[in-house]
Amino acid sequence: MRLFHSAIVILLVSACPTAAGAEDASNVNAELRVLPDADEPRLHSYLLDAVTQQYDARRDAVADALRSADAVRQRRKLLREQYRQMLGPLPERTPLNARTVGTIACDGYRIERVIYESRPHHHVTANLYLPDPLDARVPGVLVPCGHSANGKASEAYQSACILLARNGCAALIYDPIGQGERNQLLDLQRHGTTEHTLVGACALPVGWTTATFRVWDGLRSMDYLASRTEVDPQRLGCTGNSGGGTMTTWLMAIDDRILAAAPSCFVTTVERVFKTIGPQDCEQHFPGQGAFGIEHTDFVTMRAPQPTIILPAERDFFDIGGTRIAYAEAQDIYRVLGKPDHVGLFTYDDEHGFSRPRREAAVAWMRRWLADDPRTVTEPEPRLQSDAALQVTTSGQVLQEFDEERSVVDFARERAADLALTSHAVWNATSTPARLSTIQQLLGLPAGLDLRSQTTSHGVIERDGYTIEKLAIQRPGQVPQPALLFVPDGADAAGERLPAVLYVDGRGKATDAQPGGAVEQLVRDGQVVLSVDLRGYGETTDRDKDRYLNDEFRTAMLAFHIGRPLVGQRVEDLLAALAVLSAHRLVDPESVRLVGVGRAGPVALHAAVIEPRLRSVTLRQSIRSWADDLVGRPLVPNHLGLVVPGALAHYDLPELASMLGDRLTVEPAP
Repeated sequence: MRLFHSAIVILLVSACPTAAGAEDASNVNAELRVLPDADEPRLHSYLLDAVTQQYDARRDAVADALRSADAVRQRRKLLREQYRQMLGPLPERTPLNARTVGTIACDGYRIERVIYESRPHHHVTANLYLPDPLDARVPGVLVPCGHSANGKASEAYQSACILLARNGCAALIYDPIGQGERNQLLDLQRHGTTEHTLVGACALPVGWTTATFRVWDGLRSMDYLASRTEVDPQRLGCTGNSGGGTMTTWLMAIDDRILAAAPSCFVTTVERVFKTIGPQDCEQHFPGQGAFGIEHTDFVTMRAPQPTIILPAERDFFDIGGTRIAYAEAQDIYRVLGKPDHVGLFTYDDEHGFSRPRREAAVAWMRRWLADDPRTVTEPEPRLQSDAALQVTTSGQVLQEFDEERSVVDFARERAADLALTSHAVWNATSTPARLSTIQQLLGLPAGLDLRSQTTSHGVIERDGYTIEKLAIQRPGQVPQPALLFVPDGADAAGERLPAVLYVDGRGKATDAQPGGAVEQLVRDGQVVLSVDLRGYGETTDRDKDRYLNDEFRTAMLAFHIGRPLVGQRVEDLLAALAVLSAHRLVDPESVRLVGVGRAGPVALHAAVIEPRLRSVTLRQSIRSWADDLVGRPLVPNHLGLVVPGALAHYDLPELASMLGDRLTVEPAP
């Protein structure tokens, strides 16, 4: 066996070229095309159908829960357990080491510039708005901000905090990772949602998401707010807009200290998000969320009947129709629990943003439930501060300010190293059947995988010394696989079955199928070759939504959501194609080899472990290790389609390589 770690060192960039590279669908040779053009990318349609099926099942579960208050409470308990599972393990609480670095005196309130550590050597920059003067303890409201480049200094978020302070509430607003003074990837040109997604790509293999980091920062920020002597820790609330609405939704479902919650411009239905604007950045979705059947409304259910108001914009890109569906369900939940007045909806006919009407509604909700004051709130013209005035650090970035500062990428890398120490020993002590069960579970492979398919021919191409038959492999209800079957001339007359190669290339089946290419060399050596487009490759590519340095962004995110990562779905496709090739009348089923190129490398590796009848597997330009090539390298593009969430708690790719022994060869591209 050639050592998997050292046989060849190839940069992940070469294994995963961008959409501008050879993998673009425009490179599919028209002569080798099998399927007719589709109005909608086939993989995207398949994934949306899977989402709908999961949420259809959820609707039945909700209807069943609405039979009684006890049934609602039982479902609420289950949802909270599933939510914690989706978040992944959270760290232990450590000293905040909080300090105030300056104060700004304003008319009727003051602003403190504060800093604290949500984890050791991981600083959070924040502003605390306090009514001034103070005669007694006041309610405290956490304000996680949305996707503003300047974070807490954004005009709308300053305005919300000023309004809260003028209405008798302490307001703590803090910079999220990737914004304001807390950029985690300093070499990145665009932070915010791009950074959140890249951080998510490197955190997913260790069982975390971007939301794991964001939620922990929120919980520790609430710890700080509740610790202030000016604040009554029994009267706490949370409100935020857009990304801050996301965080309000996540936090209000996990932190029982939050009495009143007011998420703005976020709550709708995931189903409508996917069918309209599509998946959002990695902090807004959880792997397996669809498999659990968890919708936005369920985060309201998780805290019911605590007071919650939803604040949408009528013309938001978050679908208002979905918001009304979510609110109607929340009303039913609160009615069954006997607290119908504890849930509310305020809509305003404007676009996405924490506009004045929503700020006023949020503050009025806080006054009602935290101060027992139902009066209407009207916002006077606020006096805004400059970004520089609100800045906490001297340098403007925590990673530049503190010599020992640790980024969230550092935490993910450290977790990968810690997992390797424990998982390697456990893996070595685990039986092969148990290993396969774990692999299949992580890949989302169904029990009793049905690989039966129908194969149709779409014509034959004659070339010098061999023919190419264009095939479509179709399993019931699955994405079709266009394939090319290369057969040496005279194979029928030889009277014996030939060795065969199953060839899967992340760039598409046509890339190495040109005259003089790698596939032709195999055929001229007397082998039958089936070159196949696994879903999302070649003809079934869905790379028109290249976002956040990931050209498979929307399909990868949808696949995570339904609990079936693209790697697992492609393993299914590969095994189905293998069954077709092995059953061919000209092929010796005991002499089938597998070649996986580029992105298809991890897929081929998993398939070879699952299917021991494969004689051998060759990987070209494949990543070597999730821990080394993904977790530690967030700026390398196109990670998401290669990720199996949580896999590093059990194994890394070298463990699979070890299972193959001398069946595995790793080599450079020819």
